[in-house]
Amino acid sequence: MSKLPSEPAETLDISRRIALAYAPAKARPAWLALFMLEQKLAETARPGREPLMIQLRLSWWRDRLKESGAAWPVSEPALASLRAWNGQHGRLVGLVDSWEARALGEDQEDEFAQALTNAYLALAEVLAVRDTGAIEAHARHLAGRETLGGRRGALPRAMRPLAVLSAMRDSGGNLGKGRRLVEFLRVVRAGTLGF
Repeated sequence: MSKLPSEPAETLDISRRIALAYAPAKARPAWLALFMLEQKLAETARPGREPLMIQLRLSWWRDRLKESGAAWPVSEPALASLRAWNGQHGRLVGLVDSWEARALGEDQEDEFAQALTNAYLALAEVLAVRDTGAIEAHARHLAGRETLGGRRGALPRAMRPLAVLSAMRDSGGNLGKGRRLVEFLRVVRAGTLGF
């Protein structure tokens, strides 16, 4: 029998857990919700699954995101966490659509990058962050659509997990596998300073 995680964050991959650690306490629930949804969609659409099953499962997620949180089943932790988005979860439907297009082999990398960028911009709005230029640049970099070197602009404190993920992408995301100290320090700097 497998042990159930005591905290929803324990279900996240290591890079998202590290990024989440840099979120301010007030912003952490909204970040956790987005990370949990992203991970659920990635698991649902992972290669090797039957395309029809992927479509059915993603359709379920799309339908849930289009309805009120009051109608959600209580048994799904990712949905429960999305209540932190205060009714703004409908803005994440494009993320589901882009995962479906990717899973079906459609060449939709630009659309996926835009959906991911829109998800982070929606999160910024949920967190009342107004200046979105740097957020968009970091999100597009994270999605693999921008290569701006180290100049993506500093992110406000509420959006620091995005800077951490962006820095991890620069370092290959393998911090737990003996990566150099300088790459680790780059991630710490991103979480601390936002760039």
